[in-house]
Amino acid sequence: MAGHSKFKNIMHRKGRADAVRSKLFSKLSRDITIAAKMGMPDPNMNSRLRLAVAMAKAESMPKDNIERAIKKGAAGEADTMEEIRYEGRGPGGVGIIVEVLTDNRNRSAGNVRSFFTKYGGQLADTGSVSFMFDRVGEIKYPLKAGDADKIFEAAIEAGASDVETDPGDGDEDLGGHAIYTSFEDFNEVAEALAKTLGDPASTGIIWKPQGLTALTGDPVKTLMKLLDALNDDEDVQNVYTNMDVSDEELEALAS
Repeated sequence: MAGHSKFKNIMHRKGRADAVRSKLFSKLSRDITIAAKMGMPDPNMNSRLRLAVAMAKAESMPKDNIERAIKKGAAGEADTMEEIRYEGRGPGGVGIIVEVLTDNRNRSAGNVRSFFTKYGGQLADTGSVSFMFDRVGEIKYPLKAGDADKIFEAAIEAGASDVETDPGDGDEDLGGHAIYTSFEDFNEVAEALAKTLGDPASTGIIWKPQGLTALTGDPVKTLMKLLDALNDDEDVQNVYTNMDVSDEELEALAS
């Protein structure tokens, strides 16, 4: 897919928001607290907590923050939090999945709905968009971890189902390796890869589109405003789309 970045089109991670570390850490902390509340407070005995901690470490979250979040969950301080998934369509018919962690369902629903309405989108029934995505594990490594052949061999040996390498036009920050696993095999594959390739840049369970929806022109600008608004909301954890937008168009918006 010349001129396109698969990484950018799978999940919309807004760099501006991610740069605000305190906000990112707040979201990661809530994931850890919920996981610790729902199971054992020991990552070795709780696969969901192990995943949440791995994601926090991948983002360089301080050890003290992680331990504090686990203690909160073990003490039952996450009783009021619930996870909700919203599905909808954005400009140009692009499918969007929004994952929310909130202590106020009405507030979150109202905010998400208002963003879709304001920026040319429409919320849809649960399942009406997610059927176009696969729920899979994603493990990312930087380009410096090895060439495409090395990463592919390591991934297959670990039990992964697919590997994608984006050269990033030679820019280490833009490119990388994305290794995909089934939902069930995620933890086992991630641990095997860590032994072979070292710690990943990031790990997580994502919604990976089965196909992409091409978008050009004015709808791109409106869609990006919608995605930015969603990511700015404190309750929103992740936003996934099946958008197919060229790097050139994304760069033009950023300039």
